[in-house]
Amino acid sequence: MRRLRLTLGYHGTHYAGWAIQSRSARPTVQATVESALGSALGHPVRVTAAGRTDAGVHAEAQVVSFDTSSTISPAGLERVLDNVLPEDVWVRSTEEAASDFDARRSARRRWYRYAVWRHASPPAEWHGRALPYPKPLDLGPMRTASQALLGTHDFGAFATRPSQTTTVRTVLAADWLRVSDRLWLFEICADAFLKQMVRAIVGSSLLVGSGRWSPEAFTSAAASTERQAAGPNAPALGLTLHRIDY
Repeated sequence: MRRLRLTLGYHGTHYAGWAIQSRSARPTVQATVESALGSALGHPVRVTAAGRTDAGVHAEAQVVSFDTSSTISPAGLERVLDNVLPEDVWVRSTEEAASDFDARRSARRRWYRYAVWRHASPPAEWHGRALPYPKPLDLGPMRTASQALLGTHDFGAFATRPSQTTTVRTVLAADWLRVSDRLWLFEICADAFLKQMVRAIVGSSLLVGSGRWSPEAFTSAAASTERQAAGPNAPALGLTLHRIDY
């Protein structure tokens, strides 16, 4: 048996998330990828992913690992997958991996990016991938508030129905960036993330930017560790799994 590593991109708009769900009427990215791999390799495949994105969330560099008895080359597999996968899922790279490589357990850091389009109608390249937000926002207080996220903390205030045994995570980077007058990005890097954590942080940040909250109110809500203290989840369409570091 060999272990292979794929780096994938996908638009999550039409998917019920990454993970296979027995009761979902919509397809999942995992099921779509495993079906394509099964066709390409001639045997059933179960993949391990670096992160489990929710419904409607996108990825630029999702990493998966899996074992195969096939002798197909990485380049050959990539060519086959390009013909089998739907247009909204694509392979960025395929390579051999060490036998102990695990896409989830071997990951050291995960990067997410949330895009806000400062107008009612994003252009074609950002349609469905950025939150249209034409209302006034002040970037300075949002950047100030984001600094409260840095370090190791209990992020229970930003976790939707946490199933994990602990809600403590370490955030290594977090900031709002003005790419242009109309495109703003929130970037965050952590050792791991809680369910819908980034969307809750963005929703709370928008309260700060709109003037409804101060940066101090954001910090207080984060420190409370209670979900009801923080703001609402931002819509999924603006969120992208941007990078995995190993």
